[in-house]
Amino acid sequence: MRKNKIGIVSKIYIALMIVFLYAPIAVMIFMSFNSGNTTVWKGFSLKWYGELFKSKVIMNALGNTLIIAVLASLFATILGTAAAIGINNFRGKKRAIIQNVSNLPIISPDIVMGVSLMLLFSFLGMIFHFEMGFGTVLISHICFCVPFVVLNVMPRLRRMDQSIYDAALDLGCNQWQAFYKVVIHELMPGIFSGMLMSFTYSIDDFVITHFTQGARFNNLSTEIYAMLRRKIPPTINALSALLFLAIIIIMVLINIYERRAEKKAA
Repeated sequence: MRKNKIGIVSKIYIALMIVFLYAPIAVMIFMSFNSGNTTVWKGFSLKWYGELFKSKVIMNALGNTLIIAVLASLFATILGTAAAIGINNFRGKKRAIIQNVSNLPIISPDIVMGVSLMLLFSFLGMIFHFEMGFGTVLISHICFCVPFVVLNVMPRLRRMDQSIYDAALDLGCNQWQAFYKVVIHELMPGIFSGMLMSFTYSIDDFVITHFTQGARFNNLSTEIYAMLRRKIPPTINALSALLFLAIIIIMVLINIYERRAEKKAA
């Protein structure tokens, strides 16, 4: 009887947590279909989705966001995978220290990283005479995405059997062929997860972008922030709903890919 009561209380608690977390998002998605331009429901309509795709400002910001996210995730995946392999080759305290240092950008506040990168780019800009913009935002996104790739690749490296790589060398592969056919193949689930995670974090970032974008560059997060400071347009609801849907799809793909990789490994 006591176990049944605990089970009921647990279910109620979980239900309340889900409502608390997702009710605002549900309201936002619901209001994105409101034909009126206020919070008062005036009928179902796809009007604001149409207005969203007609807006040159938002489409330009969306293009910048996607370009930055794709490039940052690709470069971060390459650098993070190489860094993870390098860290794994160390032993003892050296590996622990280097890994902890690589995790610092994950646990440090975004505003600290944003301000530090802004100061760095401002200093370098005075020396090399350049302004902050696309390039500085891209470098910033690569910087904070690399640790997430390392975090996803390292567990795969620890589980990998080193003897498979040695066997590939014994069977006639050179070092590059063995690395590509054995190491990269074994690490691919972690690499793929790290790349998708980098992509989602890059799309979602606001704080670091805000400090490193300069005056002539905008992505979706900074453009939305600028809109909110003036007046909340109904297109924001439609845009936020589409972004939420995109992130959900990416996270589902990550989970599906990881489950299939675990089944193959088993």
